[in-house]
Amino acid sequence: ADLIKRAGIPHAIVVIGPEKYNELYTKFKNLNRLLAWGHARAIENLLEQVDVDLVVADQFGDKSLIERALFEKGRKTRLLQMPRGEQDIAVAAASVMARAEFLNRLGLLGREFGLTLPKGAGAPVDTAARQIIKSHGLEVLARLTKTHFKNFTKVQ
Repeated sequence: ADLIKRAGIPHAIVVIGPEKYNELYTKFKNLNRLLAWGHARAIENLLEQVDVDLVVADQFGDKSLIERALFEKGRKTRLLQMPRGEQDIAVAAASVMARAEFLNRLGLLGREFGLTLPKGAGAPVDTAARQIIKSHGLEVLARLTKTHFKNFTKVQ
């Protein structure tokens, strides 16, 4: 991610923290629609920086999801979605940038509450969630997690 930034490669990151994610999930009621919304926002933000006639994206759901979210704003560009989109260098770079931002934000959230927040959905996540409830309360856990996930329901 640092190499991509230093090289001056245009990029756009749409940050959806846990609280915003929960709000959007309540609105969209579907993970793929939420992802499509985020992808479309990033694409539109990037199109403010560069003029291209083709955008490539990883296909994670029905192809119309990103198209509908993107073209609601009137963007006129061709959109190619493909499984394993990271085969395209631009999609791979976007994936690297998104992962780096996720890890950075996870670290920031953890430091804000004096915690190490584990990734994923396994036993370490459940243990950390119980510790958060014990030390900070359920309200803080809801600010730090995706509340529709089974882990949240389990430890609640």
